[in-house]
Amino acid sequence: MPEFPAVTHVALTVSNLDRSVPWYEALFGTKPVIDEDTGPFRHVVWALGGGTLVGLHQFPSPSSTDPFTEDRPGLDHLAFACASRTELASWEARLNDLGVKNGGIVDAPYGSGLSFRDPDNIALEFFAPPG
Repeated sequence: MPEFPAVTHVALTVSNLDRSVPWYEALFGTKPVIDEDTGPFRHVVWALGGGTLVGLHQFPSPSSTDPFTEDRPGLDHLAFACASRTELASWEARLNDLGVKNGGIVDAPYGSGLSFRDPDNIALEFFAPPG
């Protein structure tokens, strides 16, 4: 059996692209590479390091207007890899500069995390391995 492949992209459903796109643009520090209406939904996509794509989808008739919560089945959170705790600290400073509320760096035996949320309350994290 071949080695299990890496994650190539993730798509997050948001309630309002007009609100979310500028927020993610500021977070990623870059413009999206795709912004198109596919018919069933509109999506905006960024190309990040390592070949990973992160997309935002907005549907014209959402099944719910409830804010995201990780205790429902589905996504718990999306984590972005940092090479070190030092890099993680620089992301904490960046979030603070952007005015993005965050939980501060939390250290654990398996690594260090920095949790925050997007405008739809979707849980996001920067994560660094231990050491």
